[in-house]
Amino acid sequence: MTSSFPWLSLLLILPLAGAIAMYFVTESTARWIALAATLADLFVTLPLWWLFDPQASQMQFTEHVAWITAPPIYYSLGLDGISLPLVLMTAGIMPLCVLASWNAITTRVRGFMAMLLVMETAMVGVFIALDFVLFYVFWEAMLIPMYLLIGVWGGPNRLYAAIKFFLYTLAGSVLLLVAILVLYFYGGHTFDILALSQGTYPASLQMWLFLAFFAAFAVKVPMFPFHTWLPDAHVEAPTAGSVILASILLKMGAYGFLRFSLPMLPDASHAFTPMMVALSIVAIIYGAYMALAQVDLKKLIAYSSVSHMGFVTLGLFVLNQQGIEGAVLQMVNHGITTGGLFLCVGMIYERTHSRLIADNAGLAAPMPKYAVLLVIFALSSLGLPGTNSFVGEFLVLVGTFLWSKVATAFASLGIILAAAYLLWMIQRVVFGIPSPHYLPKLRDLTQREFATLVPLALLVFWIGLYPNPLVSRMHESVTNTLASMSRAKLAPTTHPSAGGKAPLLVDSGEPLIIQGTSR
Repeated sequence: MTSSFPWLSLLLILPLAGAIAMYFVTESTARWIALAATLADLFVTLPLWWLFDPQASQMQFTEHVAWITAPPIYYSLGLDGISLPLVLMTAGIMPLCVLASWNAITTRVRGFMAMLLVMETAMVGVFIALDFVLFYVFWEAMLIPMYLLIGVWGGPNRLYAAIKFFLYTLAGSVLLLVAILVLYFYGGHTFDILALSQGTYPASLQMWLFLAFFAAFAVKVPMFPFHTWLPDAHVEAPTAGSVILASILLKMGAYGFLRFSLPMLPDASHAFTPMMVALSIVAIIYGAYMALAQVDLKKLIAYSSVSHMGFVTLGLFVLNQQGIEGAVLQMVNHGITTGGLFLCVGMIYERTHSRLIADNAGLAAPMPKYAVLLVIFALSSLGLPGTNSFVGEFLVLVGTFLWSKVATAFASLGIILAAAYLLWMIQRVVFGIPSPHYLPKLRDLTQREFATLVPLALLVFWIGLYPNPLVSRMHESVTNTLASMSRAKLAPTTHPSAGGKAPLLVDSGEPLIIQGTSR
């Protein structure tokens, strides 16, 4: 469904233009340019929400222009029900990152804002690219800005955290490139993602390709045991960097599994499902236990991200409608809730210059607005009914129950542990005894800070009470992904006759599909 207006190109151009403008403005103007560019990008995404056809499973707003002739590489963009909510979330989070950095970043402001805008172009590009080479360009383009955000504007151990982040993600990306090249030669000499998703590949080749994809996407999620770069990166990154990491970058690994591994490598996806489910459950429980042991607010939220992203990968690999829709919804929910929690930590850090729970206790009296919003995000993170995370986790657990009741029981432990570490954190931070040393420095939220947090709090309740607009838009795309996995499992037993008859297909427990029809 090609659009006559280049909506998606505009999404890429606006923040990139803002980044270029940073070199021609003053430090004080740079903040306003960054805010204007990110808000403009957000306003461009809003018509996409209303113009999007929920009944269509194919890509919409597509753009297709030849980029390189040999090999055939295209500037190809498109949006479906899976990528739409992720693009909207990215566009919505970035203005909040600019606002959160308004006073927190005082040195090299132009460079910082330029890196944020370059990051936005790369992140949106990952979700809308329909050519594998273009996807890989955007995927790699994220590394340098995030490396600089951590390494230049981070905490005392920023260089260690930045290098660790870079090496982990780069190692996985190299294997991703190898997998892309193999698919190019086996898939008819094309980098078209949609065409490659419809192809069939030998089962042995699928296994190796799945492992190559796994190396890239599992590090980005990050799945256990590839998660060790995440706590260091979160602790050392500036507030905006932590929000981008938690809200957007982690979702790219899960998006890669859903966009590439499942439809392109269905046999391998089924074969590796027990392993992926086991690693997801380990991540859910391990991340929650580690969060219980933390005395640093940022580390607590970082390990909670490992636990919550375990629910996302669990939902993806139970390979049913409820699980995958819950996983996509949980990607959005985690971005909203964890982004809100990291913003709260950044705001209190600006006042006390400490992330320790003991130094930030008893905030209900001196900071009532802050305390209310912190409690909202914490209750959402633990999956309280009526909040956004409850809907996503519920759908994931329903899908997991259809796959295995035992796996569901173990995954449910993560929700119990989340209630333990989050309620204990609220008890100390909100209702504990204030530190006399830091009490004079505590002032409630400014108008800018309040305006940064309130939109996320409203989304917590909107999605929690009325998730259908999001779920209905992703339904057809998820159905199409599952159908492509079923089609690939149907192997022809005879070749078409000279008369042009369709080959006889053997049903493997899925709907029999002959010449595009199902019965």
